Amino acid sequence: MIWIRSTLFNLVFFAWSAFLVLSMWILLPAPRSLMRRYVALWPRAMFPVLRLVAGLDFEVRGRTRVPAEPVIFASKHQSAWDTMFFLWLHPDNAYVMKAELTRIPLWGWYARRCRHVLVDRKGGLSSMREMMRTTRDILAEGRSVVIFPEGTRTAPGRTGTYHPGIAALYAQAGAKIVPVALNSGIFWPRRSFLKRPGTIIVEFQEPMPDGLGRQAFMDELHRRIEDSTRLLESQSGNA
Repeated sequence: MIWIRSTLFNLVFFAWSAFLVLSMWILLPAPRSLMRRYVALWPRAMFPVLRLVAGLDFEVRGRTRVPAEPVIFASKHQSAWDTMFFLWLHPDNAYVMKAELTRIPLWGWYARRCRHVLVDRKGGLSSMREMMRTTRDILAEGRSVVIFPEGTRTAPGRTGTYHPGIAALYAQAGAKIVPVALNSGIFWPRRSFLKRPGTIIVEFQEPMPDGLGRQAFMDELHRRIEDSTRLLESQSGNA
């Protein structure tokens, strides 16, 4: 049954994604805000389908901990689902992403038009400065920024290397850092065809305190995200 339900969902998922990608070029001349709201139709349509077809829902905890002003979400990254979630949360959210992703035909145009934070991983210090400048500009527009500190998806129960970009943002961006834990990889594993039924849990932590040194910040961020993620994984019933 899981194979059948996953097959049906994947067919709908790829068809809907292809439709959005192929139709979105019409909005390239439109205001950025309209383009971003069109892109946000991706999770808005897919999450109900995921629930009805694959039996996979989600629960959000700690939403009241997120300040009203623009913030930087520092999130665990286990699944493709995570990239959809923050668009569902708010269509204006921007992602810190690899610049090479913009080489994907059509999609690269949309990413630039929606204005995300594009990082050249081989660009060294100049790339870091550009990331800081773009992030500050986006925050000034009243938009929040999402960064995955590990830089890539990790399997449940595992921890990747937390890269220094998040520490630079903490020190220089002038916005609160909100750690985010989740257990999405148990139900929508990395590079997996199967979507397992259950409830993904996303938990927002209290914002990181001001005034920490670089290493103290990295240690505390790591502890908060990883400890909470392990707890959520244990609550999934499938850990």
